[in-house]
Amino acid sequence: MATEVAAGPDWQAWAAARRAEIEDVLSSRLPALPADDDPGRLIEAMRYSLLAPGKRLRPVLALAAAEAAGDFRDAGVLVAASTVELVHCYSLIHDDLPAMDDDDFRRGKPSNHKVFGEAMAILAGDGLLTLAFEWLADAGQRSGRPAAFGRAALALARGAGAAGMVRGQARDLGAPPPTSFEQLERLHAEKTGALFRAAVEIGAHASGASPEDAAALARFGDAYGIAFQHADDLDDADHPEHAARARQQMTALLTRATAALDSLREPGRAGALRALATALGNKTP
Repeated sequence: MATEVAAGPDWQAWAAARRAEIEDVLSSRLPALPADDDPGRLIEAMRYSLLAPGKRLRPVLALAAAEAAGDFRDAGVLVAASTVELVHCYSLIHDDLPAMDDDDFRRGKPSNHKVFGEAMAILAGDGLLTLAFEWLADAGQRSGRPAAFGRAALALARGAGAAGMVRGQARDLGAPPPTSFEQLERLHAEKTGALFRAAVEIGAHASGASPEDAAALARFGDAYGIAFQHADDLDDADHPEHAARARQQMTALLTRATAALDSLREPGRAGALRALATALGNKTP
């Protein structure tokens, strides 16, 4: 991995370099198989969605967190950061299914189930989710720091599971639409924010950050994740009745996020995270 980035115009080049590293990990660690060794085209279906063009924001955040507080040069950190993209991609495959959001297209391509069928799409998502924890366990063994990667796995499980993203999905599907801004933010914190928090926690734990720095980065992830979903709502004109409040809250959340970085042991190393927060703030319509 490259040397740490300072806040400023170079952060976009830094992010592009990190995305290229992530793409290489995703492609190389989930290689294509010959057709006669890929029953049901399972691996093909997993790669179809995983390698579709995307911003890779969550693993980039994980790497930025690792750079801010730990040993980001450890090769296992890059693998750990990539696991959050596996989980994010699994969630998109399942979200698109007819029983969920029933979307026919994702990232400009037919959704996984439109190409491979619903049953194989479910299995492709299952495969990506479980592969994330295989990669984390393997990286922990190879690094000689299994406890640190175990903490990363715990953060991912909590952020993605019934206490986080899956809880938000269940709320979105099974509860009445949010009527108050507070209800909307609770949904955003669970369905979107929890995985953002997990991303920065993965970067912190895998890189060996101190407990204090890991807690500060988790606070950044909480605030950033909810702010991200507010920005997405504003872009898509979702929940227009809350648009004015969402704009105000975005400012407050991003202020809270950057304040969390000030409590790091070496706040000057958090340039990439600060730049990502600034870019999100500038995106607000």
